[in-house]
Amino acid sequence: MKILIAGYGSIGRRHFRNLLNIGIDDILFYSTQKSTIEKEEISGFIIETDLEKALAHKPDAVIVSNPTSLHLEVAIPAAKAGCHLLIEKPLSHNMDRLDELRKIIDETGKKVLMGFQFRYHPGLIQIKELLTERKIGKPLSVRVHWGEYLPDWHPWENYRDGYSARADLGGGVILTLCHPFDYLRWLFGEINSVQAFLGYGGELGLIDVEDTAEINLKFESCVIGSMHLNYNQRPPVHDLGIIGSEGTINWNGLDGSLKVYLAETGKWKEYFLDGNFERNDLFLEEMQHFLEIIRTERAPNCSLDDGIMIQKIIYDSKQSDREGKVIKVKT
Repeated sequence: MKILIAGYGSIGRRHFRNLLNIGIDDILFYSTQKSTIEKEEISGFIIETDLEKALAHKPDAVIVSNPTSLHLEVAIPAAKAGCHLLIEKPLSHNMDRLDELRKIIDETGKKVLMGFQFRYHPGLIQIKELLTERKIGKPLSVRVHWGEYLPDWHPWENYRDGYSARADLGGGVILTLCHPFDYLRWLFGEINSVQAFLGYGGELGLIDVEDTAEINLKFESCVIGSMHLNYNQRPPVHDLGIIGSEGTINWNGLDGSLKVYLAETGKWKEYFLDGNFERNDLFLEEMQHFLEIIRTERAPNCSLDDGIMIQKIIYDSKQSDREGKVIKVKT
């Protein structure tokens, strides 16, 4: 299987290393040479600076790992060329051309997997099982708090130059930290309305994107939710709390710890990750799933339709902040 990696930033490099780790070495790259990542590691592989020339090598699949605002500039030509796609989250920076990509995929029958790797986290998988089994009764409300300090992400580069801090590349805390939109939909079903407040008042200097977001959510299941996202927090925090009619679930996304309080026992139960668990395991599981859906009839566990739905929720959140009102999400 031949795989083209489009974009060689930190996530492109991670996917490259993981492919080698699972025995895939027929790899080539499409790179505009603007990445701050050193390229000695891929010096023995084909690197094209023109997408048409890269696709002329006839890859079976393309990993779209370039900046967010450029995703569809790669995904649409690759889909037209008959390639399967692994598209890093989020799908794009706006709603433009999503229908075009959807139409091409419908016509070609190729597979698309969205890169929301938290779907493979054993803690969240355990939570989904607990909710399915109604261990805490009826879910009533959920809260996510995710804050990190943007300058710490890529110490080798000026954070202001990275895509996360630039509107032209699809940055901003809502787009960059959009994972909770996906895993909350996965756990509780569709989101039918949003109310968002965006902040630009952090101490990160001159960046032209929001660094803080507070978003209220209402699900079709009647669960009420909220998300807090920020680029400013030290030390970092990633917490998920769920309140049910018969208990509470608390998950720490940084160390993976999971605690469940069951009203029937009046006690907390703790779940622990395997001692060998590493963050990269999520990306390895994702890549193995991608290869499996290409080789078999199995459906992707996070589809193009999921990616489009997340894009709608992000768009509606930004509209809510601009207009100062609750926005009904169109499904």
